[in-house]
Amino acid sequence: MRGPPKPRRHESELVERVAAFLVARGYRVYVDPDRGSYFDLVARRGEEVGLVEAKVSDARTVLRQALVRRAWADWCAVAVGGERSARRLAERTRGGRAEPVGVWAVRGDDVLEVRAPTPWASSTDPTPYRELKERFRAILDAVDRGEIPAGVGWGGVPGAVRRASGGRSFSEWRLDELPPEGSSEAQPDGGGSAETTSSATRSGRNRSV
Repeated sequence: MRGPPKPRRHESELVERVAAFLVARGYRVYVDPDRGSYFDLVARRGEEVGLVEAKVSDARTVLRQALVRRAWADWCAVAVGGERSARRLAERTRGGRAEPVGVWAVRGDDVLEVRAPTPWASSTDPTPYRELKERFRAILDAVDRGEIPAGVGWGGVPGAVRRASGGRSFSEWRLDELPPEGSSEAQPDGGGSAETTSSATRSGRNRSV
């Protein structure tokens, strides 16, 4: 006779476990820092910046989210709520464009690194999306200095992605299609500042560890 079903895990639980995992590795962690759920978790250690997207299920969706957001950080990883799902995802993406994405499984209170994330690179540029990364680090610096108050949304981030990619999402933009250095596409406007608009009235706080 089967026992009662296990309670369904929530995405926030996965994020909390991953945050503790990264803190133990020496990272400073920002949970939902943009106050718009565009970034689930941002990790920083010195100049190194990583992004983690989490989903209890639907590994395909969380992988797509990581690919879309890859321009902002040195590495990206996805965290899913089961080792079997994580291993399937890692196997399915082996040798493809998504192979640099780290794949982590959250098991109870532990995080299993099925595949470690690796930095993005292309055949023409070992550090692609350089300007977007610099803008992103500048935002994090402002958060750390207290210049972006808690609860203020980071305006312009998704729009800057689309401008830099020529109107497409980064999930459609191959690494070999990087815009030329100095071109207007390589210099998106509005992506490096936090706009104190209606989002400033939202409740809640930016959380960092």
